[in-house]
Amino acid sequence: MKGLLIVFYVIVQIFIGLYLSRKIKNEADYFVGGRRVSFFLVSFSLFATWFGAETCLGSSGAIYETGLSGSRADPFGFSLCLFLMGFLLAGRLRKKNYLTLADFIRDRYGQSAEKLVVWVMIPSSIIWGAAQLRAFGQILSVSTALPLDLMICFSAVLVITYTVLAGLLGDIYTDLIQGVIVVGSLVTLAIIVLTRIPDLSSIFRQMPAERWQILGVGESIWERLDRWAVPVLGSLVVQEAISRFLAARNPREAARACYAASGIYFFTGLIPLFLGFIGPWLLPGLTDREQFLVVLSHKYLPGILSVIFLGAMISAILSTVDSILLACAALFSHNFLLPILGIKKEKTKVVVGRSAVVVTGLVALTIALSGNRIYDLVLLAAAFGTAGVLVITIFGLYSRLNSQRAALVTLVGGLVLTPVFQLLLKFKAPFLLSVLSCTVLFVFSARLTGKKQSEVSFHQKYGPRPT
Repeated sequence: MKGLLIVFYVIVQIFIGLYLSRKIKNEADYFVGGRRVSFFLVSFSLFATWFGAETCLGSSGAIYETGLSGSRADPFGFSLCLFLMGFLLAGRLRKKNYLTLADFIRDRYGQSAEKLVVWVMIPSSIIWGAAQLRAFGQILSVSTALPLDLMICFSAVLVITYTVLAGLLGDIYTDLIQGVIVVGSLVTLAIIVLTRIPDLSSIFRQMPAERWQILGVGESIWERLDRWAVPVLGSLVVQEAISRFLAARNPREAARACYAASGIYFFTGLIPLFLGFIGPWLLPGLTDREQFLVVLSHKYLPGILSVIFLGAMISAILSTVDSILLACAALFSHNFLLPILGIKKEKTKVVVGRSAVVVTGLVALTIALSGNRIYDLVLLAAAFGTAGVLVITIFGLYSRLNSQRAALVTLVGGLVLTPVFQLLLKFKAPFLLSVLSCTVLFVFSARLTGKKQSEVSFHQKYGPRPT
């Protein structure tokens, strides 16, 4: 019964997207909501996009298993990331009416850097999307008792359909509904759980000291810094969030929406953190930690409330995954495919964008079926190749260094260095070292290129230097 009601809930979401899809007239409508979305809607849309499977299922499960040290990304790291997004990026990027971050890279560093950044950013987003699909499958598998892989495939079909129809415009309007359901459901679950615990203080007294430690036992200072750097810096320049504030009506509202989303995310994210923290006393001996929050809702929430809660989890996932598929489709179609094909008609651009959504969804499905855990997929996505993108974006916005060669070297360096540091050299802080290395690469390459250009200018004006 619950499984049928959940499917009905998803179908309703699809029909909402279908209705709102009639507003889509051009590429800007499809990918950035026509740049006419209010502060309130952008705020909730950013929150709903960020508040996905890793918060609801992955982080609560990680804390269930190891205590506070199991998840520093949620809600602390990712809420700080949203705040920095507003402080550093939102206003400056929104001023230029960009469609994607790659548009800014093209303006600052040239078309070669634009094309390369597309292929650096897309894998990270697809991996993140795979984590959401896997979480969706987990929920449906628990609710219907059907095999996990079958439910992941079913989830992918539903999400791809929803995304193709709605575009960002439809997604932003449904995000408000989904965000309210998520917050309300988590608050309700927490209240009911607390009312059924006879003595919460006794649970806290029984906890071993290591469950209270927010820093991992035996970690070096570099490991600790890296664990924070991945969620804070690794997710700062992802297209799925950037497209949200690019949809705002003006730069000021774009920045304010990021601040508001950061606050909503932080306080809402504390709820699954708290439930996971006391989870071993609520559900002792749980074998699959990623199903903790779903199983907890089945045990503590009566009938219709349990269904609403599962609908809230689906809402969180839908909001995130369709933003991811749209982000990849925007980068692939707008910054790579359309310039090659020379397509000018807006209706054709939308068709190409929707086709890209389907392809992206199928790739994410393949990764979701690989068997990796949700939280591991999310952390991999946050660190994958983003060091170079982060460095050239910040330098592009806040410095006068402007070298296409430096941007290309830095992007390649970011793509290569993190897996080399992590898998081959087994350094304790692979992502943080990648960011530092990319910074050195960019500055050195830009200075070297500038020196060579100065030499060329001197020779052209005055001839060879005297020996």
